[in-house]
Amino acid sequence: MSQEIPRMTAVELLGRYRDHSLSPVEATTAMLDQIERLDKNTNAFCLVDRDTTLAFARESEQRYQKNEPRGLLDGVPVAVKDVFLTPMWPTLKGSKTADPDSTLNKSAPATAALARNGYVPVGKTTTPEFGWKGVTDNPVDGVTNNPWDISKTAGGSSGGSGVAVALGMAPLALGTDAGGSIRIPAAFCGIVGLKPSYGEVPHWPTPPYGNLAHAGPMSWTVADCALMMNVLTEADPRDTQAVPRRNIDYTAELGRSMKGLRIAYSPNLGFVDVNPEVEKSVAEAANIFAGLGAEVVRVDPAFSDPLAAFGHLFYSGAANAIRDLGRRKRELMDPGLIEVAEKASQLSMLEYLAAVNEANALRERMATFHGKYDLLLTPSIPITAFKTGREVPEDWPNTRWPTWTPFTYPFNMTGQPALSVPCGFDRQGLPIGLQVVGARFNDALVLAAGHAYQQANPLTNHRPALFS
Repeated sequence: MSQEIPRMTAVELLGRYRDHSLSPVEATTAMLDQIERLDKNTNAFCLVDRDTTLAFARESEQRYQKNEPRGLLDGVPVAVKDVFLTPMWPTLKGSKTADPDSTLNKSAPATAALARNGYVPVGKTTTPEFGWKGVTDNPVDGVTNNPWDISKTAGGSSGGSGVAVALGMAPLALGTDAGGSIRIPAAFCGIVGLKPSYGEVPHWPTPPYGNLAHAGPMSWTVADCALMMNVLTEADPRDTQAVPRRNIDYTAELGRSMKGLRIAYSPNLGFVDVNPEVEKSVAEAANIFAGLGAEVVRVDPAFSDPLAAFGHLFYSGAANAIRDLGRRKRELMDPGLIEVAEKASQLSMLEYLAAVNEANALRERMATFHGKYDLLLTPSIPITAFKTGREVPEDWPNTRWPTWTPFTYPFNMTGQPALSVPCGFDRQGLPIGLQVVGARFNDALVLAAGHAYQQANPLTNHRPALFS
C-alpha cells in the first residue's frame, strides 16, 4: 500500500479516507518518504518539516475517526510554492534578502482557504528569486531538475511544485503564473496546471507583477485541479481586485459534452517556430476533440507577438519587487533579475502606458475571438525541456526566458483562463503540453475540455522512471 499511495490522486485519497481504508497519517507519511527518497535528485522542496506536517495529518485523522471531516480537502497533502505565506513556515521567495521572521504567522488567501478545508501542507517548493523567470533556480536553494530527466530543467517559476506532483510527493500543489509560471512547469513535468481567470482566485499580498500574476492549482489530473479550484476560489477581502465568488462547482462541471463546441486550433499563433514533435502531438490532440464531437477549426487569433509589451509590464514588476533594496542586498541576488529590473527602471511612463494599451487591445481582440470560438488550442510550450541550470536553451538566439514561452504570456496580458494538460512525449521521453484557453471567467469550460481530453487520451499511468 505505501508504494501505491504516491500514485493516488486527491479524489482517490478522499475516497479512501471516507471508507477508512486509508488514513491521512499513512498517506502523508508515504509522501514524506517519497520526498526524502527522491528529492536529492530534483530539489523540488526548499523546506520540509516532517513533524509539523504529521501534526496536521494527525488532526485530520482524528476528524475522520469522528466522521467530521473539514471542508473539501481534509487530509490531502499539498505542496506550497515558497511565495505563498504560511503561518508556521517562513516565506523566502528564493531570496537571501527576505526576512524570515516577518513572514511568519500570516496566511495567503490560498493557504488560508486550504487550511479551512483541512489540507496537510507537506512543505514549501522551490522557486526562482521572486518568481521572476521560466526556470527554477535561486541563490538560496540552487537548481530544480526535471523529474523525467534530471539533466533537464523543470521549468518555472513553479518548478518545485511541478516536480512534487509528477513524483508523487503531493497530489496537489500551489503555483503562481505571471507569464507562464504554472503552465511551463506543467508542460515540462507532464502534469496539469491551470492559470485561472484574473481575479478568480484571490491573491495577496499584491504581487509586484500586477494583473499579470495569477495563483492557481497544479495536479496530476484535471479532476483534482477542478476540486482544488473549488477551494481556492473562496472569497478573501484582502484581494481588492478579486471578483465576487461565483460559487461554481468546478467538479460538477467536468461532465460537459464537447459536442457542438466550436474550437479554434492554432499550432503557432501565426508567429511561433514550434518543434515538430510538439506540433505533431498537439495536432493529434486537436483531432481527439474533433472525435469528441467538437467542430475544430484551424485558425489563428490574428494578433502579433506582444513580447515587447509583455517585457515592459513584467520586468517593470521585477523592478517594483526590488525597488527598496540597496546595493548590498542586490549583490546577493540573481544577476539576471537585477539586470532586467534595472533595465525596466529606465522605462518612461509613456513607454509603460503604451504596453498597457497593447495589453488592453489584446484583451479586446481575444474577447471578440471568443465570441466566435468557445476555446483555443495551442501548444503550451513550443519546445520540450532543455539543459538544467540555464535560462534559455543552448544555442538559443536570445538571452531571456520569455522568448521560448510565446504561447503563455499573451494570456497573462488578457487575463484569460489557460490550462496545460499532458498530450504526449518527444523521442527523448520528455513531456509535451497542450494548452486550452477560454474566454475570461469561462474557467469551468476550460477544465471540462481538459478533463474530456484526459479521459479520451489518458497518460496518467505513465510516471517518470525516477518515481519507481
